[in-house]
Amino acid sequence: MRKKSKRTKGIEKAHPFDGLSRVNPNAAGVDIGAEENVVCVATNETTQLVRGFGNYTIDLHAIADWLTEHKIKTVAMESTGVYWIPLFEVLEQKGFDCLLISSRSLRRVPGRKSDVTDAQWIQTLHNYGLLESSFRPQADLIALRSLLRHRHSLVDHRSPHVLHMQKALLQMNIQLSQAVSDITGVTGQAILRAIIAGVREPKMLASLREPGCRHSEEEIAKALTGTWREEHLFVLKQALGLFDFYSQQILECDQEIERMYAQTRTDLEAEELQPLSKRKRNSHSKNMFHETEKIRGHLKRISGVDISLVDGMGVSLAQTVILECGTDMGKFPTDKHFCSWLGLAPKHEISGNKVLQNKTLKTKSRAGQAFRMAAQSVKQANCPFGVFYRRLKARLGPSQATVATAHAIARMVYRMLKYQIEYDPLSVNEYQKQYEEQQIKYMKKRAAKLGYELLPVAA
Repeated sequence: MRKKSKRTKGIEKAHPFDGLSRVNPNAAGVDIGAEENVVCVATNETTQLVRGFGNYTIDLHAIADWLTEHKIKTVAMESTGVYWIPLFEVLEQKGFDCLLISSRSLRRVPGRKSDVTDAQWIQTLHNYGLLESSFRPQADLIALRSLLRHRHSLVDHRSPHVLHMQKALLQMNIQLSQAVSDITGVTGQAILRAIIAGVREPKMLASLREPGCRHSEEEIAKALTGTWREEHLFVLKQALGLFDFYSQQILECDQEIERMYAQTRTDLEAEELQPLSKRKRNSHSKNMFHETEKIRGHLKRISGVDISLVDGMGVSLAQTVILECGTDMGKFPTDKHFCSWLGLAPKHEISGNKVLQNKTLKTKSRAGQAFRMAAQSVKQANCPFGVFYRRLKARLGPSQATVATAHAIARMVYRMLKYQIEYDPLSVNEYQKQYEEQQIKYMKKRAAKLGYELLPVAA
């Protein structure tokens, strides 16, 4: 049986923050570990009490009881892997105000590091109000977010098996990927399953072609003439079986997500959806949800607006944004705060009136990646965001233009969610007219600053 550590230690120490006021007098700090959680509370202004607990469920409730005994109201903990989630949920259910702190906010001065000193440091910083909690969406969306992330992982696990099928075919000189645009489509799947069933005649395989296929039966028959080696056929069979397995798991995940959407209660009533644009309706991504319109209806019922109508977004990206960011934009004071959290704004580092660094930091934000994907999809689109991207690309290059376009789309989504207004896009002509008026106003201002007056020239 594993030995649980339950040490309690009173430590006298001089605080390095003498002169600062205590913002959270009833604050605790927790250092999360894989096998032990170290909790620190302050008994008075000069003494901190540190105690170690195990990580079993009974230990987590013991932590809550111990914090209640010391009249703690708010608890800060570092986001260590996934170990923080059970304790965070238990304390949240017990009524504590929990703060999840990024490790970037807990940088210490060089010196000896231990679980006890980490817990003390977290408690001290939280006591003086020097910690800022990481963002988490509403509690009723967290379960849906977990399922959506799990679905993304299933899609990622399925993708390599498509490559395995293509590799096995090419090793037998079966050029199916040249004959059909997608081997996971209707024609490609029909031919693959016939090959696994034992059909080797090229013309018979080519006869499985769907009427809408671009290539003729004769061309497909030429591509399906190969060596048919047993070892590669075995690999093809297993890869197809794994592809089918993950496809079934994704379908079951979609059904569970649909069920949880139906259980999500909101004060908003379901409204009739506006039709999607022709470009979005003709999207045939293999990774889309099976009940796209139902998902779209649930998203509008939860958020109050249909952000899938925004140019570049679509239902899949809209779902990612809502479940990752939530619908309460009050947590972000302005759209600038929102874009900064997404990682779509440059970080300015200034010292001595000199700009040391001014670039967009790398981020793993799934919502930020969703907006970047939206920006990628409007590169050639005849919409204001597309014109905006192409104009910036000529001046800044494709990389910065993509981030800037994602920033513009994010600001639009922020305003829709915060002010509950539907998407009302400008036409390209209206956008160009507004841009020209803005440039004229800017040039007049510059001319006046230099002592000149800008006058229009008669056509």
